Amino acid sequence: MNKITIAIDGHSSCGKSTMAKDLAREIGYVYIDTGAMYRAVTLFCIQNGFIKDETIDTEELQKHMNDISITFQLNPNTGKPDTYLNGVCVENKIRTLEVSSKVSYVAALGFVREAMVDLQRLMGEAKGVIMDGRDIGTVVFPNAELKIFVTASDEIRAQRRYDELIAKGEKCNMEEILANIRERDRIDSTRAVSPLRKADDAIVLDNSHMTIPEQKAWLLAQFQRVAKG
Repeated sequence: MNKITIAIDGHSSCGKSTMAKDLAREIGYVYIDTGAMYRAVTLFCIQNGFIKDETIDTEELQKHMNDISITFQLNPNTGKPDTYLNGVCVENKIRTLEVSSKVSYVAALGFVREAMVDLQRLMGEAKGVIMDGRDIGTVVFPNAELKIFVTASDEIRAQRRYDELIAKGEKCNMEEILANIRERDRIDSTRAVSPLRKADDAIVLDNSHMTIPEQKAWLLAQFQRVAKG
């Protein structure tokens, strides 16, 4: 089969990362979680006091962008890549509601997106990669051979996020999570730089009522169809 680039875009909490990770393991590709990269930058902002409420000190953040190193290392226990910020594993810290509530504001900054897109392109230049995010098929890899756009209803996405946080032992509120998802959708879709939108040649997958095995089978079939040429 031909080695290709797979771009998976879509709204938050649609299960993009789960799909991408499973397929990467199945076909031996490298998985890159671009959303985790923006979350890591957001965590850096929080740790350094660059965010107060919803206001970002963009001048300070821009001055410190070169101080941010984001890498991925395979976790031997889970078989999945963990996110590292300046050499420290932050995989759990970047998944908190505090980071989720602020990441769209950080990701909307032009200089942040430019830095992350450059890094993403560098990571994926050899093909044989799967990336998921908001602008992979439209900006990062517009020539990707396979593009998927994932969506699901607001309520189902909120329930998935709620279940994920509860499973981690975090206290959370369903209404707050639903409001956060809707606000993230609004910001992601209306930002001036690289807004979330479906690429013209992307295949839409509404997984509102699909199981994980069903999604996995569907995505594998799409990969096999394209990779066989």
